[in-house]
Amino acid sequence: MWSYLAKRLFLAFLTLLVIMLVSYFLMRLAPGDPTKSSSMLGDSSAGTQGLSAEKGAFAQNTSARKKLHLDEPIIVGFAYWIRDLALHGDLGTSVSVDKGRPVAAIIVERLPVTLTLNICAVFVTYLLALPLGICAAANPYSSWDRMVSFLLFLLYSLPSFWVALLLQASVCEGGRWGIFPLKGILAETTWGASIWKIWADTAMHYVLPVFCLAYAGFAGLSRYAKAGMMEAVRQDYIRTARAKGVSEASILFIHGFRNAMILQITLFAELIPGLVAGSIILEYVFSIPGMGSLSMLALTSRDIPLLMALFVFSGALTLGSILLADILYVLADPRISFHRRA
Repeated sequence: MWSYLAKRLFLAFLTLLVIMLVSYFLMRLAPGDPTKSSSMLGDSSAGTQGLSAEKGAFAQNTSARKKLHLDEPIIVGFAYWIRDLALHGDLGTSVSVDKGRPVAAIIVERLPVTLTLNICAVFVTYLLALPLGICAAANPYSSWDRMVSFLLFLLYSLPSFWVALLLQASVCEGGRWGIFPLKGILAETTWGASIWKIWADTAMHYVLPVFCLAYAGFAGLSRYAKAGMMEAVRQDYIRTARAKGVSEASILFIHGFRNAMILQITLFAELIPGLVAGSIILEYVFSIPGMGSLSMLALTSRDIPLLMALFVFSGALTLGSILLADILYVLADPRISFHRRA
């Protein structure tokens, strides 16, 4: 087991290094200058003040380029970035999104919002999708199964941003029924409000974003759960259990569900990076200050230190989720062993 994990960790480290190298190359090759001061594009009227301001902006831009090693060849600049990360754990400071602040502090500030939002969405998705998929597998091709399949495919086909805008126009403040808050993720508290009142107001901000994040995944996951269960109940050991008189509920939830979990583990491993990456479109629609909106700001402003930190974070999380899925495979299915994989 430990030899297999050591090999996987070593390969994950090499893969992450390649991801960082390719990401840095692509950002350096992209057109534009991330350190270019906006003052250089402003008023350039003649005179001593305009000329001195232009010279000051040029000197500031040159200093910023040297600090980010943008005046060096790409491979040299990448080596400097790796050195700072490996020796000092320094991810750099933001050059445009939140100028002068450490990148790590910006991510730590935004991460809890995205984690809370997406963990709630994943919990709701699995809480509803797994029982529905198991029940559909227990009654395949029935009228109830066809009706549920039609509704789920309808949900899956609706774009999440369109549903979000429709909900804002209908059930949010300023719409037809002003039940939920329109934007934001935190309630506006007043002096003297109880903790239960604050939690209730905050929960109202979470309802619509969680629903928009969960419904598409819920529709797809329930179909995968049904397919996995239908494949599991066709196995010989299920026929043997039925011949011994085991109840149908025990067959589905004890014998069949564990083997059907292999597909669910694979899908869950793919969901983990999304827990911290966030949804760029939905966070923009609901004005949520999370990782998704941060990624959009960093990309549009070409904030290289912040983008590199986001790439490292998402890459490490993706590789870690794949390794976690391999470990869960062994726990879910005794026929899979680390010795065979090693």
